[in-house]
Amino acid sequence: MIDSPGTASAPDPLDGLAETFDRAAFAAIASMTGGLSPVTIAQAFSDWALHLAASPGHRLELFAKGARKYIRLADYLAHGSASDHPAIEPLPQDHRFDDPAWKTPPYSAIAQSFLLMQQWWHAATTGVSGVSDHHEAVTSFAMRQILDMFAPSNFAATNPVLQQRIVETGGMCLVEGAHLFLTDLEDMARGAASSSVADFKLGKDIAATKGKIIYRNRLIELIQYEPTTANVRPEPVLVVPAWIMKYYILDLSSHNSLISWLVGQGYTVFAISWHNPGSADRDLDMDDYRLLGPMAALEAIGAITGAQKIHALGYCLGGTLLAITAAAMARDGDDRLATLTLLAAQTEFSEPGELGLFIDEAQLNLLDSMMWERGYLDSSQMGGAFQMLRSNDLVWSRVLNEYLMGNRPPLNDLMVWNADGTRMPYAMHSEYLRKLFLKDDLAEGRFKVDNRTISLSALRLPMFVVGTETDHVAPWRSVHKIHMLTSAEISFALTNGGHNAGIVSEPGHNHRHYRLLTRRDGDPALSPEEWLLQAEDHGGSWWEAWGEWLGVRSGEAGAPPPLGASDKGYAPILDAPGSYVLEK
Repeated sequence: MIDSPGTASAPDPLDGLAETFDRAAFAAIASMTGGLSPVTIAQAFSDWALHLAASPGHRLELFAKGARKYIRLADYLAHGSASDHPAIEPLPQDHRFDDPAWKTPPYSAIAQSFLLMQQWWHAATTGVSGVSDHHEAVTSFAMRQILDMFAPSNFAATNPVLQQRIVETGGMCLVEGAHLFLTDLEDMARGAASSSVADFKLGKDIAATKGKIIYRNRLIELIQYEPTTANVRPEPVLVVPAWIMKYYILDLSSHNSLISWLVGQGYTVFAISWHNPGSADRDLDMDDYRLLGPMAALEAIGAITGAQKIHALGYCLGGTLLAITAAAMARDGDDRLATLTLLAAQTEFSEPGELGLFIDEAQLNLLDSMMWERGYLDSSQMGGAFQMLRSNDLVWSRVLNEYLMGNRPPLNDLMVWNADGTRMPYAMHSEYLRKLFLKDDLAEGRFKVDNRTISLSALRLPMFVVGTETDHVAPWRSVHKIHMLTSAEISFALTNGGHNAGIVSEPGHNHRHYRLLTRRDGDPALSPEEWLLQAEDHGGSWWEAWGEWLGVRSGEAGAPPPLGASDKGYAPILDAPGSYVLEK
């Protein structure tokens, strides 16, 4: 029987089976490629190659560039003055050829040839007419990865520094490097942390600020920290960290713990510690994270302290969630938030930086299938993407220094935190990537909370926003775009350092500086370039500027509230850092 138009037909029994087969096939591809979409790579290179083939003028220009580079190299070799007149200088962030040994023949010629070739390939993969911006970025990035892999610094035959190390150690550096490699391989196979990581004890060496878990649900443990001052401000501070990693990035060692420092400034501090989700949590979505996270925490804080106003701080993904929460509260007339502080947190995703290389329909289809199979995205997939963004620093320099030279630097607290990964539930991460990264729904007025649209333009509370100069996860120009989404008062600070080290920037830290400029409520927004020209440069830590800003917007100090409130259902459960942070 053929269904007539408008007649509802029975579901095709093959629909579910077909989806299962497709998902399984894509998940298998993802497992072989480390979660990277070969379709994205193929599309990008096809777009580039076809347009380059159709551009005789650009090809002629590339030929001329190559000829000029050859002449420069020949002139350099003829004069043999590597230190005084190099044919090309490495980029400021490229330290592979810093050692003086690279200035002596024949290694100087090898290094110079590589740098000239690297520069030529950058010109070849960019500026080709007709190639989409995304495909150009992917092609250029992929070629950079290939060149980084075959850099002369990675091989004993072409690296004079490594050769000298082999001679000095009688070849034992290679033996020690092989031992380190096999140890790491074994740890990876067991899914265990390295023994060096285990030397840092949570609650003793790191995440050691004293406090109590005073509330727990299926997604968070809420920590209330013990006061260290006789009196505290009446407005408590809620810290909402990212759930992509453990919360204690903001509570590392005693000397660089933002939470400990804030407690010492006379604030009652609460922090969310996220549950590490597993397969059973696959259906937790963004709204679950909002309701079970900051909204549940605000209820608990209000009940315990009786505070009418609460300062809220969000870091990275936690800052994005906090901005969504604050916009929904503003829409609904909920005025419990006194101020909003966002650290390296994006609210506008049209220019997400190099992380956007991994975000398109083909890539998300692969990630969706991988998460659909497991119910979550493992930290190893996320970590691999972040490492490729800085492959020189995070991949090949490690191969050289540890596995070839046999030198493993001692771990510090930030490195330990970085190795303590978490998972992302399927529903939440898929929604986050599609609605925010891919479609930019929050900035463009399509993001819904409780089936109603929210807008960041509803935010009228004072905001302190921090970007970091060399952030590969949340580029500061993208973070700065919150100026375009609300007319509220925004104090924007730009600090040196990257996504993590720029935030962990305690007072007294050497070589720290930041720029700061406040846009008053209702004033027009400046572009990032205009902001840079007008922002005043300061030496030291942005923490101190933020502390002053927070103090001006807080009341007179008084007696601290109790730890928890048993009579209101918030009795202390156990000591900080709690149990969720220990989940593997």
